[in-house]
Parts: sequence; C-alpha cells; structure tokens
Amino acid sequence: MDTDSSARLLAFTFFLLFPDSEGGPHQRQLLKDLMEDYIPLERPVGDDTQAITVHFTLSLMQIMDLDEKNQVLTTNVWLQMYWYDHYLRWNESEYPGVKSLRFSADQVWKPDILLYNSANEQFDSTLHTHVLVNSSGYCQWLPPGVLKSTCRIDVRWFPFDTQKCNLKFGSWTHDGWLLDLRMLESDTSGYVSNGEWDLVGVPGSENRVFYECCREPYLDITFVVIMRRRTLYYALNMLVPCLLLSAVTFLVFLLPADSGEKISLGITVLLSLTVFMLLVAEVMPATSDSVPLIGQYFASTMGMVGLSVMTTVFVLQYHHHDPEGGSMPRWVQVLVLNWGAWLLRMRHPGEEPWERPPCAPSLLSCSSDNSDGGSPRPAGPVANGHLVYAGIPTAAIAPTPFPTKPSNVPRPFLFSPEPPSSFPEDPLSAPRLSSILKELRYIAQRFRSQDVSRATCSQWKFAAAVIDRLCLVLFALFHIVCSIAILMAAPNFAEAITKDFL
Repeated sequence: MDTDSSARLLAFTFFLLFPDSEGGPHQRQLLKDLMEDYIPLERPVGDDTQAITVHFTLSLMQIMDLDEKNQVLTTNVWLQMYWYDHYLRWNESEYPGVKSLRFSADQVWKPDILLYNSANEQFDSTLHTHVLVNSSGYCQWLPPGVLKSTCRIDVRWFPFDTQKCNLKFGSWTHDGWLLDLRMLESDTSGYVSNGEWDLVGVPGSENRVFYECCREPYLDITFVVIMRRRTLYYALNMLVPCLLLSAVTFLVFLLPADSGEKISLGITVLLSLTVFMLLVAEVMPATSDSVPLIGQYFASTMGMVGLSVMTTVFVLQYHHHDPEGGSMPRWVQVLVLNWGAWLLRMRHPGEEPWERPPCAPSLLSCSSDNSDGGSPRPAGPVANGHLVYAGIPTAAIAPTPFPTKPSNVPRPFLFSPEPPSSFPEDPLSAPRLSSILKELRYIAQRFRSQDVSRATCSQWKFAAAVIDRLCLVLFALFHIVCSIAILMAAPNFAEAITKDFL
C-alpha cells in the first residue's frame, strides 16, 4: 500500500470517528496560508547563519544483482530523510483536525541528497514521493528507488569472496555550513534474501571532506553493503568437475604403456580444463589487479596435467627404448632402478638369477675366444674330448679311418657291427665337423645376444614403470597439498563450508 492510499484511509477513518470535524476546510485554509509566501528554494531556517540539520538513513530491501564484469551493484533501497522546516509550522488549535500535511516534492524545500557513485543513466533513480509534515514543522521524506552504484570488485578469493560496495550519499550543492548531515542506523528488517549473496551487514559512517578550493567542509554519509558469496553453485559447477578431471590425470600413470592411449588421455584432460578456464574468464572482470582463487586452482591443475603429459613422453621413450641404442647410463641405474625401486617397494620381474645349462667347454671357449668367426682349434682327442654332450662320438674325428672301440663307453653307444673295409668316408669328417661347430657357435651367439637384448629391454621397461609409479605418487601428493593450500587460503572458507554445504 503506497503513501497516498494510507493517507486516504486515515482520513476516512478520521471522518468516521469524528463526523462533526471540519478538517476539510481547515486543511484547505492551512495549505493556502502556508504556501502563500513559501519559496521552495529557500532554506527553511529562522537564522540564515545556522545550518539546517538533516537526518539520513536507508532501508535495504533487496540485493538485486552484482555485475562483476561491469562492476555495478543494483539494489532496492528506501531512502529516509528527516528535518525541521521553519516555515511549515502551525497551531493545531487554529486548524482543528489537521495534524499533518502532504506536499509534493516540488512544492517544499527538500535536501538535494544524491548518490555520488551512481551508475544510472539518469543518475537519480529515486521516486520523488510526497513530503509528510506535522504541525511542529517536522518533515519526513522517504523516496524509494532501484539504485545502480559503482563497486570495485575484488575477485582474489572468488568464489569464496566477500564484497564490500559503498553507497555514498551527500548534498550536491550545500556545504557543511549550510546543511548538517547526520547519519541514522540502517534498517534491514525488510530485507529479501538473495540466492547468490548473503547479506553480512550495512554499516555506515559520516565523513567530512575539505577540498583545496574551499574552506568550508563537505559532508557525506557512506553505507557499506557487505555481502558474502554463496559458493554452492560454483562448487558444483566448477570446483567439482575440475577436481574430477584432475583425478583422471592420475589414470595416465596407471594406464599401461603398451595401450597407446597415455598421451591422448592427458591431452583430453588438458583441453577440458581449458574449457572450464574460459568459462571462469567470462564471469570475471577484465582486470589485472589480482588473480581469482579459482583461477589459481585451475592454473595449478593445468600445469600439473601439462607436466604429466611431458613425463608420460619420457616414460614412453624409456618403455620403447631401442636396445641397440646404447646401454642404460649408470646414474639412471642408481637413481631409478636402485633408489627409486627401493623407495616404491618395486621388484624387477627378472630379479631372480636365471641359470643357463652348462655347455661344452670347447663350444664355450669357441664362442668366447673365436667370436669373430675364425677357424676353430685343431680337432683332436684333447680339444674335443667332451663332444659326447652334443651326441657325437669322440672317435669320429680320430685320424684313423675307422673309429676304435673305447673300453669305457656303454654298450648302447658302441658301433655294431664292425664296418667293412670297403665302407665309404665318414660324413662326420674334420671339415664337416668344423662347419657344424661354426653353425653351433653362431646359433649360441644369436641366442645369447637375444638374451642380452631381452634383458636390456626389460631393464628399460622396468625403469619406465618406476618413473610412472614415482610420478603417480608425486602428482597425487602435489594435487592434494595444492588443493588444500589454495582453497583454504580464502578467509571465509570455513564459513562457506558450514553455511552452504552443511
């Protein structure tokens, strides 16, 4: 119900209670008498050397919007101004039934108090309602309005931030010697809560400013709208997805290197974080004064993911290392295979010694001494006395045309029956046996080189696995410590958790 409706209702009630009242003619006469010589531009004081005292306050009804991009606060406010008008006084006995009058804003003098930091196109966005005056000259003016004021947004602790926006009111043409501005406590009893902001308080202060051009002071009253951002929306739409994406980064180190998806997974997570970073940049004002807290968190997470991609490249290079490219450096063996594996309690899969069956001394000596493919040692009973291991009789390479019967050979290994004198040349003669020995040495050398290559590859793969596990532990610790340190650095982090999440 507006002011005019309330006045009409009061007048109707008065006429019902006092039917013989002559308030109508008296009120008309009173208005005529008061406005006969009244000048709205004149300060209503009895002595021109005295300042007129104006009491000022406001009632904050609602925080409608806070535009961080343009740094503009929009509020629904009822201004309240009280003063005494020396020329608007009358004796109630002379005008029966007339206790108060209402004047339009342009009929009487009113203080030219404006919002100094207004961002409205018309600057003054209040509705100039009627001025209520009683018989003692006490004037009451309550102009409501939707105020748009400039507000310096501090995004350092976003989204756990608390903003302080000033509403500076003062006379536009009167100095402190002409208009004494006094502050009353602000009223928030009719405040309507906002879904994004919690109102902490609206404290005010009186200020007296002296400028170089003038000796007289200029008074103003500044109310500070203190509001805390409610973080539930931003936590569910920004922090939780970022936390999940950073947790997916750990899967890069758990994914097997042979899958071929380690690099693509890391790059996908990096691109997703970049998209979230762009969403935050659209909300934040384009300022370089400070970096938002959520921006620091995203930047650290993106740096961690980018570093994980780099380490994954080194891990893949170790895992797919060419064994012919060189042996592992000594410092890598000490730091990674020894200290790193011991610290992470990892055991090489081929750590147990592999026992190779013993070979013939002649083959071993030929493989070690004649690895360059030279001719073998001269065949003889001494040099080749142990060829029985290869299934070849020792007497087969004797200089005699036919092998003799050794006394110590079991009977199944004896030649039976005796070959006749017309038997052709033995196929295991010295030239053929030399060729067979060369082939055997080549096959043995190939198997040994394959074993060495396999051991080298296994060593490089184990080093890659150790680095993968080490990066997993380090990045997990870094992510946990960084998340706790950045998020808990906000001054009202505990308050936001208790009020918005619990």
